[in-house]
Amino acid sequence: MPFPIKTCIVCSEEFELKPDKPGFANRCPQCSTPEAMETGGKRRMDADERKSISEANEARRQAMRNLLYRKDS
Repeated sequence: MPFPIKTCIVCSEEFELKPDKPGFANRCPQCSTPEAMETGGKRRMDADERKSISEANEARRQAMRNLLYRKDS
């Protein structure tokens, strides 16, 4: 059974969609490889960044709680 022929949405080249192909089903292997490498490396945060993000999230939660549950008088 032949593999289906797809057209890449990035470079418009035709390619065979094979099982276990890395990346997206609508991109050729050359166009999807760099993106697959980018998602693997996450930047590590230090304690100050984590604390500031946590404080911002807490402020957002508090503001939403005040908007949703305040009594209209």
